[in-house]
Amino acid sequence: MLNVLGSPKRLCNGVTRRDLLTVGGLSLMGLGMPTLAADSFGKASSLAPSLPGFGAAKNILLLYLFGGPSQLETLDGKPEAPVEIRGQFQTITSTLPGLHISEHLPRMSQIMDRTTVVRSLTHPWNFHGMQYATTGLAVGSIPVEETAVHQQHQPFLGSVVNYFDQQKHGPRPHGALPDNLMLPFPLSSRRPAAFYARPYAAYLGSGYDPIWTEFRGEPTASMLRRSFGAPTQIADPYLGVKPDCRFLIVPEAELPTGLTLDRLDRRRSLLEQLESARRELGRQAGKTQLDHQREAAFSLLDSQAVRQAFDLTQEPAKLREAYGMNLFGQSVLQARRLIEAGSRFVTVVWDEFGQLNAGWDTHVDHYNRLKGELLPGLDAAFSTLIRDLEERGMLDDTLVLVMSEMGRTPKFEGEGRGHWGRAYTNFFAGAGIKRGAIVGKTDSIGAAVADRPLTAKDILATIYHLAGIDPHTTLPDKLNRPVPLAHDGAIVPEMLA
Repeated sequence: MLNVLGSPKRLCNGVTRRDLLTVGGLSLMGLGMPTLAADSFGKASSLAPSLPGFGAAKNILLLYLFGGPSQLETLDGKPEAPVEIRGQFQTITSTLPGLHISEHLPRMSQIMDRTTVVRSLTHPWNFHGMQYATTGLAVGSIPVEETAVHQQHQPFLGSVVNYFDQQKHGPRPHGALPDNLMLPFPLSSRRPAAFYARPYAAYLGSGYDPIWTEFRGEPTASMLRRSFGAPTQIADPYLGVKPDCRFLIVPEAELPTGLTLDRLDRRRSLLEQLESARRELGRQAGKTQLDHQREAAFSLLDSQAVRQAFDLTQEPAKLREAYGMNLFGQSVLQARRLIEAGSRFVTVVWDEFGQLNAGWDTHVDHYNRLKGELLPGLDAAFSTLIRDLEERGMLDDTLVLVMSEMGRTPKFEGEGRGHWGRAYTNFFAGAGIKRGAIVGKTDSIGAAVADRPLTAKDILATIYHLAGIDPHTTLPDKLNRPVPLAHDGAIVPEMLA
């Protein structure tokens, strides 16, 4: 008899009012993120990197599919499993021998020979969060993952890379394109009720926080969606956007009509005077994220390089359409432009929009959303990105990461698949990554890892290696305790070219 274990039913309903008020109070006073002296960081082990690919990644582009994509409807289909497991979709062959993928990923099927697919990621937790997936956090925890700022948070991957780059090369010149950018808007800021732990620098200090963009654009399509309560028609930019859409490096970068840079300088002077008392209160804790974001706004407003990099209209219409004229596709294209213009680490998050249980969190309307939005959007953007990077001679230097925090239950829970950390898939391409490899496998129903179990910490260790950072390096936390960058993770040799 077929027996499939399910995860406890838990919809995504966010933090408590008390949590939100506590976090908000810390952020207002600038006391949420302590900064330590730079010379106290960066103590590494004596183990010299010996595996291939060390430092191969000159640039890193992370595509994060927030919510947990179904392994069964993407790259780990089980066509021989019972219908209640394999689902409604068929699988198709790909250019990577042995890899059968969803029929709704036809363009990706033609470029998978450039990738390494890791099918054996596993952890015991069934809840959302980029903290466990993209930091050295040792143990998953709902309070840690569903609180905006928490004492147990660890530095985001991009912030760590940014920190070591600055230790080696110094800070970026005034007005230069930042090295740690995130698109399209701050995590969970376009959905109600909850704030997940946003990726940030934690105890490294707010100077290494990612700089989030803001998206401006009008949706061209809507969909009837249901999370809690009655179905709601939501105009969603992930379904489609008009060609005049754009990304702003900070909200202040969109100057009102008639506001000149000279007038802006005068406003800045007045603002600094009015806020001097608050900054003095926060002096012992260092600059706040708000301070750094504001400084970034003023330093980048008159940067020609920044304006050029963020001008999507310079791209041919045909290429923009190939990426997908939707929020994810245009975000990925914008990320490529930023990498090409000199940014070291750029992250695109496919986030929830409009409702809870949106994005890749397919508790409800599972097949309709996969077929009508999620799979076509991923198919177009990722396949075009890989070909585009190849044609520009950038793929060998650019590490492309497609990551998430978990997979979905093998068996339906109500109207969709639930959270499932025991077996899920990530995939990778570019600098230092082996072309045409499959690492690990799951059992016949995609419920458990059957070969080569790996964790997110192993993936992090491999990424740091490719970025030229010894993954055994430790950084002292705010209590001066040595914290390994990738906890107990080990480099995955099968992923390396």
